[in-house]
Amino acid sequence: MKTIYDCLKERILIIDGAMGTMIQRHKLAEKDFRGERFKDWPVDVKGNSDLLCLTQPEIIESVHRQYLEAGADIIETNTFSSTAIAQADYGMQSLVYELNLAAAALAKKAAAEFTAKDPTKPRFVAGAIGPLNKTLSLSPDVNDPGYRAVNFDEVVAAYSEQVRGLVDGGVDLLLIETIFDTLNAKAAIYAIKKYFRETGQKELPIMISGTITDASGRTLSGQTLEAFYISLSHARPLSFGLNCALGAAEMRPHIEELSHLAGCYTSAYPNAGLPNAMGEYDEQPEETAHFIEEWAERGFVNIVGGCCGTTPEHIRHIAQHVSRFKPRALPLLQEEPELNHS
Repeated sequence: MKTIYDCLKERILIIDGAMGTMIQRHKLAEKDFRGERFKDWPVDVKGNSDLLCLTQPEIIESVHRQYLEAGADIIETNTFSSTAIAQADYGMQSLVYELNLAAAALAKKAAAEFTAKDPTKPRFVAGAIGPLNKTLSLSPDVNDPGYRAVNFDEVVAAYSEQVRGLVDGGVDLLLIETIFDTLNAKAAIYAIKKYFRETGQKELPIMISGTITDASGRTLSGQTLEAFYISLSHARPLSFGLNCALGAAEMRPHIEELSHLAGCYTSAYPNAGLPNAMGEYDEQPEETAHFIEEWAERGFVNIVGGCCGTTPEHIRHIAQHVSRFKPRALPLLQEEPELNHS
């Protein structure tokens, strides 16, 4: 069976599109999120999309299948908020391990079926590790810039629990995504490395994907793209890339810059344009694919897909548009000279 490393050498790989966009199509009510198991839960849970892995698993599996049908090589688990810190909003911290385990198993089942149909095109599951709703670098209190709502050890503990569930559920990769705070990402990397060191299991490849929040070309915590990459390159990731916040047109200069910076594979999954006044995304599949095709033609990317507002149709068009181009070649990085301490 081909590994993801084998596949990345052969072609540009496709990662899936938005899970939330597809869930919204079902117009689920509070009772749908609760299901029978959580019908008496003391707080509202509508909006906790990760909970659907337990209460509406057929919907989540159906979304995975639609993206696989569209040509996705990599599908993400529905675990963007499956940490104790994020689930505290719903009082569901105790469910974190179960949420990640169930989400990974759902995605793995769908991916395995598609791989079995065509073993020459293996499908991979990326365990989605989101950015958290609390940040280590920024104060939530404008009157107290030194205050932090969470500390590094708490973030590491939260990510460690998530990683355990994802790995036990059978993911092939671990994707630290939508990063706007580099310190949160460092905590996630530390949690992953610590987990594999302590369990003795073979380490899974790490994908890292950050978010440039505006035209300044910086992350929310203030780093330029180059500084952001250098800060996290010690993790020796399989891929480094950008997702969310921007559409493909706005993301392009940053993807070009990253293609020159990165010593690993590059990834990019932009939103379907910028949101309109109603917060919805209007960019059509062929428009998104047109932008990304140019990135492929110029040799900027190794993994492409979609974020907010994208659908299986976006992924299908992207897959078709980039299929005739070779993947970005890894740069030959100069070895650092050994220092003579004599």
